Amino acid sequence: MSNPSENDAILLADLSGTHRDLLWVLSQTGPSESGRLHHALNDYYTDGIDQAQVCDTLKDLIERDLITKQTHDTTKYRLTESGRRALSARQAWQAGTRNAAGGHE
Repeated sequence: MSNPSENDAILLADLSGTHRDLLWVLSQTGPSESGRLHHALNDYYTDGIDQAQVCDTLKDLIERDLITKQTHDTTKYRLTESGRRALSARQAWQAGTRNAAGGHE
């Protein structure tokens, strides 16, 4: 039986780099509007990124319960607890605390 951190790591393993990058930006900026997220990714990617792709990616992350959308005066996106755990599991994997096959080193 898998433990919660393995399940969280699996959540991000199936996502595109754009999905993971958007989660990372949200973890660094806190709640943000789509325009700010688009700008951050556009600055990062050599070829830029289309605003529509950012919006589609945000919708997908909402459906996966990794972020939420809050609308008041403006619409802001924020990480859910599942999103935070998934990023933390990914960082642990990247740091080498888990090998590529999913086992401990």
